[in-house]
Amino acid sequence: MKKNNSRRTRPERGRGKSTGSKSSVSEAATYAGIADFWDEHDLSDYWGKTRSVRADVDLESEESLYAVEKGLSQTICRAARERGVSPHTLINLWLQEKIQKLKLGPRGG
Repeated sequence: MKKNNSRRTRPERGRGKSTGSKSSVSEAATYAGIADFWDEHDLSDYWGKTRSVRADVDLESEESLYAVEKGLSQTICRAARERGVSPHTLINLWLQEKIQKLKLGPRGG
């Protein structure tokens, strides 16, 4: 799966930093070199050269989950199907509308 791109057109965005050691697969000495290698090669061609690693990742969700009663959830799912959207999308739209009405409510904002 090699591409014949002799010139990169995207900005490097600080990827020229040295990794401290070469990548064992790409033999590149910089993050940019490693990225360029993987842009042009398929991991499946190098799977035998990989090894398992353990990584701790701390992701902060951009969503909050709230419990919804089963009957209400079924109603939401039915309403979402009728509108051709996911329940997730429908709930977010409804909440945004409600919040907008509260902001523009009887007090005038």
